[in-house]
Formats: sequence, C-alpha cells, structure tokens
Amino acid sequence: MIFAVIVLAVLIFLMTGTGGLFTPKLVIRSYFDNAGGIRVGAPVALQGVTVGNVSAVRVVPDHGATPVEIDMKIVKKLAADIPKDAVSSIASVGVLGEAYIDIDRTKAVERATVQDGDVLKIRDTPDIMDVVRSSQSSLQNIDTLVRRVDRIVSFVESGQGSIGHLIYDQSLYNRLNATLTEVQNMVNQISSGQGSIGKLVVSDELYQKANSSVDKLNSIIDQINAGQGSVGKLIKDPALYNNANETVANLNKLTTEMNQGKGALGKLAKDEEFARKLDNTITKLSLIMDQIESGQGTAGRFIKDPSLYVNADQMLIETRNLLSAVRQDPKKYLTIKLKVF
Repeated sequence: MIFAVIVLAVLIFLMTGTGGLFTPKLVIRSYFDNAGGIRVGAPVALQGVTVGNVSAVRVVPDHGATPVEIDMKIVKKLAADIPKDAVSSIASVGVLGEAYIDIDRTKAVERATVQDGDVLKIRDTPDIMDVVRSSQSSLQNIDTLVRRVDRIVSFVESGQGSIGHLIYDQSLYNRLNATLTEVQNMVNQISSGQGSIGKLVVSDELYQKANSSVDKLNSIIDQINAGQGSVGKLIKDPALYNNANETVANLNKLTTEMNQGKGALGKLAKDEEFARKLDNTITKLSLIMDQIESGQGTAGRFIKDPSLYVNADQMLIETRNLLSAVRQDPKKYLTIKLKVF
C-alpha cells in the first residue's frame, strides 16, 4: 500500500503542467497594485501555454504603488522562451473564471531570457471597477437621454405639439382622408381620359402630332443637307464663304492702305496737317456755338431774343385775323376799281 501511494504521488506530480517536483525550476516575480484574486498554485501561462505556477503571494508595503509581490515558479526549460522584457498581467478564464498570470512576449525585443530572481514588468489592464467608473459618465448621459425621450413620447401621447396633433388629431385624419379621396378621383378621371391631363395621357393625338412634327423637322434637315432653301445655301453654298473671305481680304487691304496713309481715309488718319485743320475748325465751331448760346450775332439774337418770337407770334395772329375777315366779307377786300382817264 505504501508503494502504491508513492507511485500515485509521483504520477500526479509528473502529470501536472510544471513537470513535478523533480523538474528543474526557477523563480521570477512581478509587482502588482492588486492581487486580483490570484492564489498560490494558480497557473502561469506564456501566450496561453502553461509554463509554471504561482508559488507565493505577499504584500510588500515599501514597494510604492505596486505592493503586491507575486512569485512565479517556472519550468527551467520553458523559461528559455521568456525574454527579459516580457510583460506579465493578471487575467481570468472567461468573465467568472479562475485568475491566472499571463506573460506576453509579443512586444519583446531582447534576446536574453529570464534568470532566477528576475522581475518582469507588468502590463496595466483595467479591472471591472475601472470599466464601471469610466463608463459611469456614459451611463449618466444615456440615462438623461432616455428620460428626455420618455418625456417627448409622453408629450406626443398626450396629443400636444405638432407630432401629437399629427398622430391624434381626428380632423387632420379626416382632411387627409378627403384629400386622398380627391386625389384618387383625379387619378381615375385621368385614367378615363377626362380633362386636359387625361387627354394628354390617354389620347394618341398628341403622339401623332409630335410624330408629324418630327417628320417635318427631319424633312427640313434633309433639305438643308441637300443645300435647298436659304438655310441650305447658307450652309452648303461655298459662294458665301468665298464672298466673306473676299470681303475680309478687302478690309485687310483697306486697313493696310489706311495705315500707310493712302487714299482719303489714309490721309484723314495719318495727315497731321489735316488733323490740325480739323481741330481748328472744331474750335471755331465751338466758339460760334458759345456766341449763339450767349445771344451774340444775328443767329444768337434769333435764338435768344424773345422779341422775335413775340413779333412773329403777333404777325401770325394778325394774318389769321385778316384771313378770317376776308372769308367773312370778301367783297370788302377784293373789290377792283378801274379808273379811265
């Protein structure tokens, strides 16, 4: 019985993840601010693979912000896969599972591996309380939003506001129903070909007229392409282009001659003596116009002197009176007396 118990104990130690009591091991440690439910014997995993167990959990008061010291007993041959700059953290299997130490080497850059007594840095992982505290403000905002939505829904359910009237006002429903009925009647009339829109939709007369117009338009385009009519000749007849080209050439020639001072227009544009004479003439005309406006000379008196207007008006009045008297008694003025000596 004693031999069987010994064999059973050896088999149990050999079947554990640490290789049993006779497997060489080394101890490394990390310092945390909270044990987070870690107990002695909890597994230590490297990238999810068990490489040892927690051998001790103690509080070191003089270690500042991370007073919890956790010793980890690692199988020596497996410790060769743990770099010195690997980081450790407290994790759990699932939400309510057992806590264990997780060693992460994904961001390690050193080639040297851990030795007995080395300290691994920790990776800060928020616990459930940190998550709750950080989400507290979000929960408060959501609660405020829900309260506001509830007030709006209550306000709408009471039939107040535009949305409330829209949902609960019976008269609005009746008007909307009447409008839909009228629209349906209008659609039925259009479908039956009544009214202007109905004839436009149902009658094929519009299609026939449009088809006829398109045929006429095609005929006009064919005549234009054939060079018939004024537009056709304008597009197809090269004489218009030749005439236009000749006109442009003549204009260019005329402009060249004017720039060279040839002809009457050229002399008019280039002759400085003529320009001086023209300026002198314009100056004299301006002086004459000033004198006329000021009432000087015969023309000025004729325009400015009001007595001429008065005399002319008086003469017209007397002439009109004379003609009127002649018409009334022509014998008085048209009698011819002959005297014979």
